[in-house]
Amino acid sequence: MAQRDSEDTIDIIQEEGETIDIPDVLPLLPIRDIVIFNYMVLPLFVGRDRSIRAVDTAMAKDRLVFLATQRDSMVESPAPDEIFNVGTVALILRMFKLPDGRAKLLVQGLTKATVDEYLETKPMYLVKIKKLVEEAVDATTIETEALMRNVCEQGEKILDLRGELNNDVSAILHSIDNPVRLADLVASNLRLKTKDAQALLEINDPVQKLHRVNEMLSKELEVSTIQAKIQSYAKEEISKTQREYFLREEMRAINRELGDEDEKAQEISEYKKKIKTAKMPKQANKEANKQLKRLDQMHPDAAEASIVRTYLDWLVSLPWKKASKDMLDIGKAQGVLDEDHYDLAKIKDRILEYLSVRKLNKDLKGPILCFVGPPGVGKTSLGRSIARAMNREFVRISLGGVRDEAEIRGHRRTYIGAMPGRILQGLKQCGTNNPVFMMDEVDKIGNDFRGDPAAALLEVLDPEQNSGFSDHYLNLPFDLSRVLFITTANIADPIPSALRDRMEVLELAGYTEDEKLVIAKQFLIPRQIRENGITSKDINLGTKVLREIIVKYTLEPGLRNLEREIAGICRKIARKVAEDEKGPFKVTRANLHKYLGVPKYLPELEQDYHEVGVATGLACTQAGGEILYVEVSVMKGKGELILTGQLGEVMQESARAALSYARAHAKELGIRPNFYQDSDIHIHVPAGAIPKDGPSAGVTMATALVSALSGRPVSRDVAMTGEISLRGRLLPIGGLKDKALAALRAKVQKVIIPEKNRKDLVEVPANVRRKLTFVSANYVEEVLEHALHPKPRN
Repeated sequence: MAQRDSEDTIDIIQEEGETIDIPDVLPLLPIRDIVIFNYMVLPLFVGRDRSIRAVDTAMAKDRLVFLATQRDSMVESPAPDEIFNVGTVALILRMFKLPDGRAKLLVQGLTKATVDEYLETKPMYLVKIKKLVEEAVDATTIETEALMRNVCEQGEKILDLRGELNNDVSAILHSIDNPVRLADLVASNLRLKTKDAQALLEINDPVQKLHRVNEMLSKELEVSTIQAKIQSYAKEEISKTQREYFLREEMRAINRELGDEDEKAQEISEYKKKIKTAKMPKQANKEANKQLKRLDQMHPDAAEASIVRTYLDWLVSLPWKKASKDMLDIGKAQGVLDEDHYDLAKIKDRILEYLSVRKLNKDLKGPILCFVGPPGVGKTSLGRSIARAMNREFVRISLGGVRDEAEIRGHRRTYIGAMPGRILQGLKQCGTNNPVFMMDEVDKIGNDFRGDPAAALLEVLDPEQNSGFSDHYLNLPFDLSRVLFITTANIADPIPSALRDRMEVLELAGYTEDEKLVIAKQFLIPRQIRENGITSKDINLGTKVLREIIVKYTLEPGLRNLEREIAGICRKIARKVAEDEKGPFKVTRANLHKYLGVPKYLPELEQDYHEVGVATGLACTQAGGEILYVEVSVMKGKGELILTGQLGEVMQESARAALSYARAHAKELGIRPNFYQDSDIHIHVPAGAIPKDGPSAGVTMATALVSALSGRPVSRDVAMTGEISLRGRLLPIGGLKDKALAALRAKVQKVIIPEKNRKDLVEVPANVRRKLTFVSANYVEEVLEHALHPKPRN
């Protein structure tokens, strides 16, 4: 290069025998997203007016320009404080003007410098610079030589991982003996962030600069190694997939040459036959063929292909038109129901009525029945018998604890593992579209953030809507109107009113002692003899023994515990038979304890005598009717009302109403007028560990309270039920049949009920009405006349 003579020069750069004078005033060219190091050669595109003027000025003089990086690359016209002070003096090796006014440059970094002063900012940047002289270093020291070797080796490894290493590059790296030159060369080829590269440029100590480059190389080597592993793994997976694809294509080609049908074509053909056989409605058939066409256009191994196959499998397996033929012989149907269940006349009549109307009207929609009753009374087994009597399939699902709406309506196909709801699953399982479909525990359905299953059942259990039931998975209407839905519940109160309104509620109360005796002889004993592998000749269970078991070993409205006790006897006899003992084995009241242990319940009342402040009430629970004792104690105090026994809000209000009634009618009831001023009243309902609530304990609390305050004992043979008003009127209650059965089990002789419940006595079995005396009352005064004895004389 030609040497430039000038007095305002900073230094002469010696490069391959040539020298260049670097003046102390140069045009500044701001650059973006890159930092120029010494000896670095690279192209630049220049398009801003100031930059073009700076390039033109440099080309008109000595082709030297000062390159400094912008702090923010997004700024179009940077101010001096938005440009780094330290930069590189560069030589423009070549310039080419582009048609759009921009210029393409090829520049080479010569030496580092820093801006001393901005002389001009318009129409271009003209700056006074000061050269930054890097410190000299002895390249022969062991530390420096080791550091340089490490930098060269790591640089080669990185280039090798990138696939850019060759002999020429390796020779250039190892030929450099200047630490500064090596650091600049390696840094210029690293993919550094602008801030990191600028910080490296500003380091003047060669050894420190080389250390910093070595650290950056170590990090870059680790990143490049991991990147190479990822690329290698991805390449292997792609190669494996391509290989499998080619192999399958070759297999298809071989099959075509041999005349064999392609697997995919065979699958499509089978689906076409299944769709035709399924006899779907028009809309479902259209959707099935649409999905089949999509499947035909997909690669067999595509992820979505398995989703479409599963959807088609559901469509072709549902019983769109397949139905079982109803047995419309009313006599035979009644015979089946009587064979399986004793009594239950009301429910049997309802089923026979449905069959009768079905016989006359072929288009009759299925009723929605709801069996409500305590556990063990035969709700589920009754549904199975109804299916057998009607010659239909039987499907049962339990809804207890279900909280997800998708259990009823299904999941949408957008979810992984989506499937239809339990309604369509049950229909697919039974294979017909008119089964007897039983939903147990409908009173125990929950709800949470996933939806309300009870609300989803509204469409299923509505005869006016379920002819077009839409499951989220199928997204097609399915006709449920021919299904006979039966739901079961222990109590009707928890069932949402909108759902209860859609169902015909049939109550199954508990069984009387005589009914249990008949059922045990006809059904329970034969079944347990059969299940335990013995014969009727091996066991002798008389009527008196059965009655003893019912009274002393079970205390329930249903039959589950009774069957367990009978099973226990059968198991012990089965053991004797297995040990080659000779029968028959007669079970008597004298040896019953050897089979079942000591009696679990005492049939007598808890009160051995007429007691003051203790009244017997009747309540309904999920387990049927129960006896409820209310105890009242009066103590000296300040008029406080103490309530214990885990009473619910309704019962607490009943207690307060009873106290208000007693205070208002104290004189008429023979109670000291100002008793509430110096006495505390404690009302307790055993057992204390069991929560209690309900609207039928008011009259019992009032009777016990008046008894305690007046000193008149309550008859132990009397039980009562009913809510009271502040005026002393008895309000009607529900569950009279269950309560009557509970009174009978407890050997009560007289039951006091509200007058408005007298009409409900027709629901109470005749034998129960014969054994109990029912007294109806309008007011509390009438109840007290029947329940309280005169005050004993001292």
